[in-house]
Amino acid sequence: MRRWHISRIGLALLGFASFLALWQGVILLGGYPPFILPSPWTTVERLRSLLADGSLWFHAGVTLQEVLAGLGLGTLVATFLGYGLARSPMVERLLAPYIVASQSVPVIAVAPLLVIWFGTGLLSKVLVCALIVFFPILVNTVIGVRSVGQDLRDLMRTLEASRWQTIWLLEVPAALPVLLGGLKMGATLAVIGAVVGEFVASDRGLGYLLKQGQQLYDTSLVFVGIGTLVAMAQMLYGAVALAERVVLGKREM
Repeated sequence: MRRWHISRIGLALLGFASFLALWQGVILLGGYPPFILPSPWTTVERLRSLLADGSLWFHAGVTLQEVLAGLGLGTLVATFLGYGLARSPMVERLLAPYIVASQSVPVIAVAPLLVIWFGTGLLSKVLVCALIVFFPILVNTVIGVRSVGQDLRDLMRTLEASRWQTIWLLEVPAALPVLLGGLKMGATLAVIGAVVGEFVASDRGLGYLLKQGQQLYDTSLVFVGIGTLVAMAQMLYGAVALAERVVLGKREM
């Protein structure tokens, strides 16, 4: 097991080194100027300077705050509404057409409205994140709750379990694996939502940093911003995956 873990790390490092070599090779062969395609070393130096002056920590912290708040809000609303859709045909007939129709409107088209209504501060970015994570978590919640077999529900009735006991002892454990799968997807989508909100109107955050790099033709700054967003999404995905292993592992014991 340990050998497999080491080999995975080795393969990841080899892949990263190959990517850097390819990057540098494209620059040498194509003769691209730094404002079009900076070298890996130039990008690393830009990263070091942004870390040293604290600006990257500040902007990444702002974006992370938006992502976590939006992910939490979107998950909460989607879970409760998804449970209602799964358990009540009337609620499904009433709300499902509107929920599905809402997905035909790109979030980037709604973001300017949210900025107009709620300002350029934290709230509008949180709502954009919540909107973008809402649907996948909603769908996974519905699938998870409906995966509970009717025979198990009949058993809970035979045991005279209360409604809350049925929810916590049967429906939540049954839906948890699917819900956590949706949460992993939502964790990465929330990062996209935060950047979309910051692109529309913001004076801070990684999206603002990317816009600044574009306006100044500072491609190394754009690369650092993209790399930070990728790292943030990877860490959030890894955190949910770790929670999934811990929770589901305990349940199997």
